[in-house]
Amino acid sequence: MSPQLIKIIIPLVLLLHGLGHGGAIGALIVIDRGLSSGKWLSARSWLFPILAPRAAKAVAITFWGLSLLGFVAAALSFWGILFPGDWWRQIALIFAFISFTGIVIFWGRWPMFNTLAAQAVNVAVILTQLWLHWPPTEMFGK
Repeated sequence: MSPQLIKIIIPLVLLLHGLGHGGAIGALIVIDRGLSSGKWLSARSWLFPILAPRAAKAVAITFWGLSLLGFVAAALSFWGILFPGDWWRQIALIFAFISFTGIVIFWGRWPMFNTLAAQAVNVAVILTQLWLHWPPTEMFGK
């Protein structure tokens, strides 16, 4: 894969992943207003079933809000906007763990395709940054 293509794909995936978390927040807001949200369900944790619905929603929105901001920041950092370009790896890694944890806590509440796709991105970020060290910093100086 060419370095030019990597410079496009990585930040776009990070950006879309972040914006996807915004969609989850939107679904929770729609549900809270009593409207249909398709296959999205209200926030409820299988791991912490004692959480009241309002508290579960607040926790979910916190996870998704942080993930939204973090992945958008990672994409912008990759492009050298807002943060130095060499920060994108650490930012993406931190928020991949946050997103991963939130998805596990609220597993089964959102459409399975969205859940699996989001976890795939999180796992890809974790694997590429912690174990594979890809893309190499020599590839484009970041």
